[in-house]
Amino acid sequence: MLDFSIIDNSWTLFIDRDGVFNHEKKDGYILNVDEYIFYDDALDAVKKLHETFGLIIMVTNQKGIGKKLMTENDFHSISEYMLAQIKKSGGRIDKIYFAPDLDSNAINRKPNAGMAFQAKKDFPKINFSKSIMVGNKLSDMQFGRNANMHTVFLATTNPETAFPHELIDARFDDLLQFAEALNGQ
Repeated sequence: MLDFSIIDNSWTLFIDRDGVFNHEKKDGYILNVDEYIFYDDALDAVKKLHETFGLIIMVTNQKGIGKKLMTENDFHSISEYMLAQIKKSGGRIDKIYFAPDLDSNAINRKPNAGMAFQAKKDFPKINFSKSIMVGNKLSDMQFGRNANMHTVFLATTNPETAFPHELIDARFDDLLQFAEALNGQ
């Protein structure tokens, strides 16, 4: 398991959105602000994470845009709402990267690491060996591995995922449990 005591503000947190911060829509996509519902402890968690990590980068697949079920403007409206709530709670997300691609092999679509490389270009101080990817799917964990990051799996939506697992360095029930483990609580 990753030694959390070595993590400081020189580290970067990469984090998924749906199923991590907010409830996923079963067999569908979050298409507008009304459908975006935070998990109860997510805002407390992101405040604690803000105190630990130097950068917090959200990476999210958004196939609903590619399928024309929503527009990029819809996505940005949801993001603005989410960021405002996070800021109000004392947390932050430094930048959001999204992949609207339908093609599973597209470079930016997780598990491919394109969004990580975009972030590295925008924030040259990112060191992938001092980065953690947090997500609720094995594709998030593979994304982390593809960029040589540490991985943390949240069992929010896929609790049946086996652990130990070669793609997963640590596993928690939810984002707050991870944030508290970082802070030794």
